[in-house]
Amino acid sequence: MHARDPLADVLAAGRRLVSLDAFRGFTIIGMVIVNDPANWSHVYAPLLHSEWHGITPTDLVFPFFLFIVGVSIALAFTRRLRQGATPAQFTGKIIRRTLILFLLGVFLWLWPEFDFAHIRWAGVLQRIAIVYGVCAFLFLYTSWRTQAWLGAGILVAYWLAMCFIPTPGYGEPLLEPGKNLAAWVDSLLLPGVMWQKTWDPEGILSTLPAIVTGITGMLAGRLLLSPADTWRRISWLMLAGYFSYVIGSAWDWFFPINKNLWTSSYVMYTSGLAAMTFGATIWLVDVKGIKSWTWP
Repeated sequence: MHARDPLADVLAAGRRLVSLDAFRGFTIIGMVIVNDPANWSHVYAPLLHSEWHGITPTDLVFPFFLFIVGVSIALAFTRRLRQGATPAQFTGKIIRRTLILFLLGVFLWLWPEFDFAHIRWAGVLQRIAIVYGVCAFLFLYTSWRTQAWLGAGILVAYWLAMCFIPTPGYGEPLLEPGKNLAAWVDSLLLPGVMWQKTWDPEGILSTLPAIVTGITGMLAGRLLLSPADTWRRISWLMLAGYFSYVIGSAWDWFFPINKNLWTSSYVMYTSGLAAMTFGATIWLVDVKGIKSWTWP
């Protein structure tokens, strides 16, 4: 008899992956705690974002969520495709979800005054919407190799642009608040008001590497769908996460880890941690069957 393969059983049956739900749930809990620490006058340092370069536990929440979005796309879409759906059948739903999420972000910014003269088009929900929409179409119409090469190309191009193209008006490449290429692009192309008046942490240029965070999640999802047994899938996921973490840590020397700029090193570092955390959660929940802590 073949040994039971718990992860393969769940994925083959099309059931929800409890480990992914748990990972998503605790990420959302982190998001709630970070956004509402009860008393803004006395906030523990780990619950604050890094002021600029560097990283705190709080800076992991957003990229972890985008990573989960990517994993969810891979698992959900693959299940539907195996049931006979065609890529074209997803188009309407993807566009609708993207628009609803984007407009919800704009609505929450306007609420309750609805001052349209000071509308902010960039934002967290807007970035999630863009990452979801782009990644969804990439998953449907490109191979995992194309996605991997595209992600790597974006990260390298972003690094070269930010670190080697002189910041307009300053004559040299800068990575300072409000004085960098991403801020200049925001001031030139981003309509409406910006979070930091002259630049936005969810701005135009920095959304490109954020899309790569979603791509890393899709690649992790594809890995889980591979024909290997559960232990190999988890091992590969953990190993890939570790290498991504190491690359991000090394890249930090040349292109500092920075959430506001969503630097390439930040993408690799946080995606690596997300992959390892997800792998550990799969082992605990889906392999060992320790699920009591995952329920509310």
